[in-house]
Amino acid sequence: MSDISEIKSLLLKHDQAHILRFWDRLSDNEREELCQDVRETNIPEVCSYFKRASDSMTDSQEKLDDRLKPIPSHLYGAVSRTPAELLATYEHEGLLQISEGRVGVLLMAGGQGTRLGSSNPKGMYDVGLPSHKSLYQIQAERIRRLTRLAKEKTGKEGRITWIIMTSEHTMEPTLNFFQKHKYFGLDKNDVILFEQGLLPCFTFDGKIILDKQHKISRAPDGNGGLYRALRDRKILDEIENRGIQYLHAHSVDNILVKVADPVFIGYCVKKGADCAAKVVQKSSPTEALGVVCNVDGKYQVVEYSEITLKTAEMRNNDGSLTFRAGNICNHFFTADFLKKIANKHERELKLHVAKKKIPYVDCDGNLCIPEKPNGIKMEKFVFDVFPFSSNLVVWEVNREDEFSALKNADSAGKDCPSTARNDIYSLHERFIREAGGDFSCNETIVCEISPLVSYAGEGLEKVVGGQVFKSPLHLKSDDENCFTNGNSH
Repeated sequence: MSDISEIKSLLLKHDQAHILRFWDRLSDNEREELCQDVRETNIPEVCSYFKRASDSMTDSQEKLDDRLKPIPSHLYGAVSRTPAELLATYEHEGLLQISEGRVGVLLMAGGQGTRLGSSNPKGMYDVGLPSHKSLYQIQAERIRRLTRLAKEKTGKEGRITWIIMTSEHTMEPTLNFFQKHKYFGLDKNDVILFEQGLLPCFTFDGKIILDKQHKISRAPDGNGGLYRALRDRKILDEIENRGIQYLHAHSVDNILVKVADPVFIGYCVKKGADCAAKVVQKSSPTEALGVVCNVDGKYQVVEYSEITLKTAEMRNNDGSLTFRAGNICNHFFTADFLKKIANKHERELKLHVAKKKIPYVDCDGNLCIPEKPNGIKMEKFVFDVFPFSSNLVVWEVNREDEFSALKNADSAGKDCPSTARNDIYSLHERFIREAGGDFSCNETIVCEISPLVSYAGEGLEKVVGGQVFKSPLHLKSDDENCFTNGNSH
């Protein structure tokens, strides 16, 4: 589409001719940049997105109470309700798949640590553990430990491919960070970085906003842009070429995440699932977590605002909330399901609209900063693929074991570095005690166990059994020191 007449015709057809408003003022380089922007934007597709988004904004926001059903029990497993023998069976299946190289991890890491007071990618953040490890390092070391466990169980050396979705702003610093730290001991060929896509910003009346006279204003398309990016960046081809059949997808900001959790993977494989959600029980009816449930025969995540308080407060005979499956952005997909979504259903995914104050170029070519929302940004959510699943299952885990989000500065008092740090300390203290160790003090205990020593508390008996420790305690592996970001104690 190098011919400007073709570009003019295309923009005119979709009522976007204003994009070329400043053509006569532009240098040759600027003209080429603008043409490239138009080529990359897929004008027909994004204009159709705007129409769908606009229609959704005008739809009445009806409550979904009468259309809602909980997940049926045969599709809703839980760690707390599963016998130890069956959990061991699931774990063995997961480790077997890992040893065969059939497991990959999809990490959604496009966010920056702005709310944490950092301009770096959130995955680089150090919450202040004794080791001063970043989220990236903690997760990398969990992967390393897991491949060792798989080999110990099966005798076969497998590998986990770590596929990391960054954003336009986090790609370069993330890559530099991994290179600087030698991929935290992972084979760099098993770490794949790619950028999520962007969608143009629109005015309320459907005009694409210009950020500069020769530049379209664009914003990340949300974590649901994962599927489009997997296709467009040829990552699906890489997944197929590597023989990966199962993928664990999660966000970067959960410090307790069990990366490539073999129990979760084994449960899903045994159930023949093509898609799954790991959930925690909502702490209260009004907790701001969406719930996985059935709406009109299809599974989806329903936000708290979409149901009445009466429905949110409904309880079962055992006292548990009827709609309790709190979504934590932690999912399982088969590779075949991802291909089906990317190639067949991606354009059908629900569009979520955010009204924003978007800087824009006015008719005279001046950059203006609006004082109130003047346009929309569109994004997709990763869980919006649930309705396209032919066999979705849910796996409920204990919050104190697996979910501690890092979203806010310490001043917020929740989902912040302090809570993340303390949740690690609490979990690891429990690991020590369950393995036969003890502490000599009763006050708050500072305890960190390197993921290279133990993935989920296993193998600690021979390390700590019968011993009494002082706080702070930092158990680390002999082969991790060269990768640590800061000083260890």
